[in-house]
Amino acid sequence: MNTQGIPTPHWAPVGSQWSVGLDVGGTKVLGVLLDADGVVTHQLRSATVGGAAGVVETAVSVVEELCAGAGIPVGELAGVGIGLPGVVDPSDGTVEHAVNLGIEERTPLGSLVAERLGVRVRVENDLTVAVVGAAHTVDGGHASTQDAVVHDLAFLALGTGLAAGLLLEGRLRRGSTGGAGEIGHLTLVPDGLPCKCGQLGCLEQYASGSALDTAWPSKYGRPAPEELFAAAEAGDAEAIVIRDQFAWAVAAAVRILVLTCDVELVVIGGGVSALGQPLLRAVTAELEREAHSSPFLATMGLARRVSLAPADVPVGAVGAALLGRGEYV
Repeated sequence: MNTQGIPTPHWAPVGSQWSVGLDVGGTKVLGVLLDADGVVTHQLRSATVGGAAGVVETAVSVVEELCAGAGIPVGELAGVGIGLPGVVDPSDGTVEHAVNLGIEERTPLGSLVAERLGVRVRVENDLTVAVVGAAHTVDGGHASTQDAVVHDLAFLALGTGLAAGLLLEGRLRRGSTGGAGEIGHLTLVPDGLPCKCGQLGCLEQYASGSALDTAWPSKYGRPAPEELFAAAEAGDAEAIVIRDQFAWAVAAAVRILVLTCDVELVVIGGGVSALGQPLLRAVTAELEREAHSSPFLATMGLARRVSLAPADVPVGAVGAALLGRGEYV
């Protein structure tokens, strides 16, 4: 514990602390090998093979290849962590409703991979591993050190949908049923756009990659967010309106996370975050505009609490590796 009574993560446990983390998505698997200090020494990207058997085989192959590249026997790993979308029970390593991976039924993914590798395997939701990785690598927009770890952090994923991973007072907050951070299904616009969840006006319908795909379909083969922001920068009046509405919705997500959890930092990740500084400027400008008209919001300093996930760091895989070797659990 530090002087504020906040649990301090232990960054270098005793013993063999090489670990592997896997960030499994619908199209690719990104794996990293971490040393005892949490430094990425090797990385590997592989195509995702769908279905439970395919995901297991890919995971095993990536772990074995990473270890072979470093000259480390798999059996000497302190653990393997796997982050993936879907309904995950970290207590038993089961996964279900991972639609993008072709896994519908409850599947004991952790034990299946552990049996093949002969090491401890921990399975977590992709947002959980991302927020741990962000806490390890981000500090107000700068690389973190062992003495400058962010203890209260939300990882806001702007992808096909919208949701957040939460690290509060140095502890992961998953919720009583694993639903913590599902802010994408809070109502932003009463009687607004229909959502697949059955509600109207959900935040996800205004602040996600799919929302931009709908509002500004790609015309030139580039991702819709890139084309939208480029058009807005060039002065296209319609693009400016859509960009500003998107920034308003993302700012609302930031405001929700800060006002409910008072997190020190909201790290924006997910596919839309590839926009980089133009996205950050648009969101912080909206937060500053709102603060000008609200003394209360001004005191909260929302614009100062927003950062981008580092583009050159695989935060999901790093977080999975840390969880795999027993940190934050």
